[in-house]
Amino acid sequence: MTEYKQTYDSKRVITASEGSMRVFNRIVARLTKLGLSLMGSRVLSVQGRKSGEWRSTPVNLLVIDGQRYLVAPRGHTQWVKNLRASGVARLQLGRTVETFHAEELADADKLPALRLYLKKWAWEVGTFFSGDVTKNSPDEVLHHIAPGVPVFKIR
Repeated sequence: MTEYKQTYDSKRVITASEGSMRVFNRIVARLTKLGLSLMGSRVLSVQGRKSGEWRSTPVNLLVIDGQRYLVAPRGHTQWVKNLRASGVARLQLGRTVETFHAEELADADKLPALRLYLKKWAWEVGTFFSGDVTKNSPDEVLHHIAPGVPVFKIR
C-alpha cells in the first residue's frame, strides 16, 4: 500500500504562501490579461459566494478531445468553493472574456483529466503533490488523489 505525504480529501488546500508563488501568479495573470497565454493560461474570475465581489486567479485551461476543463491542483481552494456555489464564471485571455457554466466531475470521471494535466503541467504544479504524484503515476494513484483535486467541465 502506498503511503502519501498529503491527505487527498475534500479538505485538501494548498495556499500560495510562498512569495515566489504569488509573484509567479501575478506575472502569469498580467501576461494572460495582455493576451499572452502561457501554455493555455487564462484568468478565471468567479463571484465570491459571501461577498459577491469578483475574484480572479490564473488557471491552466485543459482541452481533451475538444472538451475544456479546469483542474484545481491546489485542492478545494476559494475559487473552487465559489465556482461550486455559483456554477458560473468567466475566463479571460487578452480582451476576450467568456462567461461559462461549470459542472464538477465525479471522482471516478477525473482520471483522463488528471493524467493529461500532470503530463502538460507537472513542471509547474508538481510541487502541490509533494512528490506523491507524477505524470507517470499508475491509475490507482490518480484514483486515490481524485477527491483532493477538483475538476470542472466547462459548458
